[in-house]
Amino acid sequence: MIARTWRGWTTPANAIAYENFLKQTVFHQLRAIEGHRGVQLLRRDLPGETEFMVINYFDSIEAVKRFAGKNYTIPVFEPEARKLLSRIETEAHHYEVRTPERYPQGNQQKQQS
Repeated sequence: MIARTWRGWTTPANAIAYENFLKQTVFHQLRAIEGHRGVQLLRRDLPGETEFMVINYFDSIEAVKRFAGKNYTIPVFEPEARKLLSRIETEAHHYEVRTPERYPQGNQQKQQS
């Protein structure tokens, strides 16, 4: 599995609109891409700006290319999203996912009596 990460920043005034656009439009479109396995949205409010990181999960680099094209390291975003962003990361990064589970079931630290 491949994780594709990308970051973009908005003004505080545009943060909610950008987040809603991703959730209501973009993430629904991603579901139709063969080999797309899910998405996570991370948000960090900073003084004067809001940072977003999007992590998409794909079966393979070939699936990433179905989404992003031959030059798959170039970020992909809708024109409506670009209007809400004040700055962008100019390259998407790709990582091989080495742990398929977030946390194995029952792997909680036992409390000592």
